[in-house]
Amino acid sequence: MTQPATAGQREAAEAAAKSTGVQRSSRRLGLRWDVRSLSLLGVLAVLVAVGGITAPDAFLATSNLQLVLTQASVIGVVTVGMTFVITSGGIDLSVGAIVALASVWATTVATQEFGFTGVLFTAVVVGVGCGLVNGLLIAYGRMVPFIATLAMLASARGLALQITDGSTQIVTVASVLDLGARDSYVLGVPPLVLIFAAVTVIGWLLLNRTTFGRRTVAVGGNAEAARLAGIDVRRQRLYLYLLSGLCCGIAAFMLIVLAGSGQNTNGNLYELDAIAAAIIGGTLLSGGRGTILGSVLGVLVFTTITNIFALNNLETAVQQIAKGAIIVAAVLVQRRSAPGDA
Repeated sequence: MTQPATAGQREAAEAAAKSTGVQRSSRRLGLRWDVRSLSLLGVLAVLVAVGGITAPDAFLATSNLQLVLTQASVIGVVTVGMTFVITSGGIDLSVGAIVALASVWATTVATQEFGFTGVLFTAVVVGVGCGLVNGLLIAYGRMVPFIATLAMLASARGLALQITDGSTQIVTVASVLDLGARDSYVLGVPPLVLIFAAVTVIGWLLLNRTTFGRRTVAVGGNAEAARLAGIDVRRQRLYLYLLSGLCCGIAAFMLIVLAGSGQNTNGNLYELDAIAAAIIGGTLLSGGRGTILGSVLGVLVFTTITNIFALNNLETAVQQIAKGAIIVAAVLVQRRSAPGDA
């Protein structure tokens, strides 16, 4: 005689069914996300055409295209980390402040005495440390991600200001500055762009080809179902904020190379740019779905818009309006694309 299922067995069966449903839904939506990526490529192509028409000599110059890619690289690395966090159903408002804190801590006189290794190590450790605090507060302190990362934003900005006392800290380590020099370009590609490419590839593999990525999607889709399926949700969230902090530390080092200095104003509004790039790329703000490729395309779209506006001497206000319109359009498209929507 068949024994009646226990409550635990029923919960496990329900979790397995939900997990299977999420996987089937993801497969059905695969083509849709490919279409979105192709659409972003189309938008990027249109922007390049607009830049070529409105400022042909300046926009299409090799030096300008290298500049666009370099500028996209710093915020792009931050966006890769943000994509993981949003995919898990979280948010990180502190990324810009963490970049600022890591950059000023890594450019103090005491740190620069240890040379290239000291600057890089400090930037990464500060970023990971801040991510650890965020992760512990959210995963084990049960704080809402919005509140925890908002508190980190305020604290990190305040500490960065205290370290610098409002002044700019100039980098004197030649090996760090050399990374931003043209002599260090590899086949015409700036080293910072190569770092961004490496982070993007690793991020894509991590999200799409590993158990870590599948667990991230599962937690974002249904945290309770993920828990019943055997996933340690709290530990997974801790790892995700550590990953976000690591990306901020790498971005801080890249910004030090690019600017040749550390300032408490570094990373201003990076959190908004990273969230916006991830959203227009196809990452679902409510969690459960994310795309590294789409996020990278979103970064390139926003960076290209900024560059075109700057070359044509257009007001910053108009640029912000254009960005806002793109974000709203992307969110509306996501709502139309979500399963169950009419």
